[in-house]
Amino acid sequence: MTDVQALTPYELLGGEAVLRRLVDRFYDIMENDQRAAGIHAMHAKDTTLIRDKLFEFLSGWLGGPQLFIEKYGHPRLRARHMPFSIGEAERDQWLLCMYQAMSEIAMSDELREHLEEAFFKTADFMRNQ
Repeated sequence: MTDVQALTPYELLGGEAVLRRLVDRFYDIMENDQRAAGIHAMHAKDTTLIRDKLFEFLSGWLGGPQLFIEKYGHPRLRARHMPFSIGEAERDQWLLCMYQAMSEIAMSDELREHLEEAFFKTADFMRNQ
């Protein structure tokens, strides 16, 4: 991300409002795309809380306010995801939803590539199967 070194991915994305739109679109896709049925089944019917948690986590992860850490402490991502069976199929379903949501948000190619790589690494790290 060489174009504006001083800005965080959070700022380059557009801050709070755009991140909220990304997270909401991610869960909307998950709820409505049959290709994501496996990971959708892992979530409660009401996704209000998990939408907020993902938004809060991504805020800090992208270099914005550390909302998740302030509320819940260290994310401990693998530990929080251990109760769920996550293999390549689940990873790929999660990425399908996130990449689709990202495709609907205006951003530079450089930021998109950076986020796709970072999301892949993180999603792959969640695999426990």
